[in-house]
Amino acid sequence: MGKKLELSEKEHLILKKYCKKKRIKYLTTFHDLQSLQSYKLFKLDYIKIGSGDINNLPYLERISKMKIKVILSTGLSYLNEVQQAIRILTKNKLKKKDIIVLHCNTAYPTPIEDSNLNAMITIKKKLGVKVGFSDHTEGIVASLAAVSMGALVIEKHFTLSKKLSGPDHKASLSPRELRDLISSIRQIELAKGDSIKKPTESELKNQNFVRKSIFSIKKIKKGEKFSNENIFIKRPSTGMSPMLINKILGKKASKNYLPDQFIKEKI
Repeated sequence: MGKKLELSEKEHLILKKYCKKKRIKYLTTFHDLQSLQSYKLFKLDYIKIGSGDINNLPYLERISKMKIKVILSTGLSYLNEVQQAIRILTKNKLKKKDIIVLHCNTAYPTPIEDSNLNAMITIKKKLGVKVGFSDHTEGIVASLAAVSMGALVIEKHFTLSKKLSGPDHKASLSPRELRDLISSIRQIELAKGDSIKKPTESELKNQNFVRKSIFSIKKIKKGEKFSNENIFIKRPSTGMSPMLINKILGKKASKNYLPDQFIKEKI
């Protein structure tokens, strides 16, 4: 099957040219030292290392001597094997910052319950690398969840028909589904924001309506002490903040208040 689907260098270059026309970065996965020699011909920004080569010592060592960025897929591997592969890759020219590690399950299709996206977080925390997710589940839910959890790269196969022969098509997306995935990822990126907890411009207009102030319940004479019997808290927030109520209670009013007036006192 692999031989039947194999592409020549010429066919790769045709695809690369088409990708450039469509403003898509071209990327391919090499599977042996001989084909790896073609990477200069393709002028790649990244090299993708498939899960099957995570323990291929000669292959990893050769890539470690190349000045290029790497996407490392980790299907069928344990954390210590991923750590060992990174150690080999960074022996020479390659730096850890140039590696993105994809959490992966190599079942086609992968049962959604076997996605184990929390393992991606473990890889990031334990190994100190950038992470992504190689998604072989059906649909786009797992990919979207991975992006929301911090995945920087999503690998997802797509096909013109899920009825074609071969192991990949059932777990692949149609062009329409791929478009929906990308569009949804862009929405998630917007939704994630900048991590600073603060009111947004869109919600500030609601502040006066949502928050509350200290009000008088009944007439309060100048010099009369504020108490729970003559003040209360309600909307809007254009008066004194309820956070100051303990500083108001027991204090003498500096002026007369009618019922249902904002309390405004110097603290």
